[in-house]
Amino acid sequence: MKTLQLLPVGNDYHLVHPEEFNHLDPSAPALAIFTDFKKHVPQSVMADLAAVHAESLMRKSHVRMKVVLDKEGELIGIVSLNELDDQNFFKVQHEDRIKHDEVLVQHLMIPRQDLMALDYNELAAADIDQVLETLKQNKQQHCLVVDSENEQIRGLISATDIARRLHIPLEIEKPTTFYDIFMAIKH
Repeated sequence: MKTLQLLPVGNDYHLVHPEEFNHLDPSAPALAIFTDFKKHVPQSVMADLAAVHAESLMRKSHVRMKVVLDKEGELIGIVSLNELDDQNFFKVQHEDRIKHDEVLVQHLMIPRQDLMALDYNELAAADIDQVLETLKQNKQQHCLVVDSENEQIRGLISATDIARRLHIPLEIEKPTTFYDIFMAIKH
């Protein structure tokens, strides 16, 4: 039986990623940048996980958003690094009179009833540029995608993923909070 030759892994070799081979442009179909939960397990955290631990996990894995699940594995919200900032921790600590490490993901997440989503069929007929404009206008870094016909939470769109795939800088303005206004006035 013939054997294969083993080669040394040279210092000049570059570790490749799928997005390097799938160059897209803004006119490409929107489904090209869609994370389909039928094909990919959603990045998730449990609602009762300490928020400080969730933030650490997200930073280590370079993930900016995770879906939040209850004990039955159903989506009850989403949490991103935006919600896990010091301002939100302080607010929960102050309101609930708890310690920093007692703040849970469920305290900081955006609850399901406050989430807006794109419809899968509308997404399938759109291009990437339309998705980007929608995210910018609605100040959303991430957006769930639902299949209305089958009543399923089908997947996710991420502005960061789009920017990486298009090789463009992209900044989605985050909504202004009372804290932001207070700090602007204070300074």
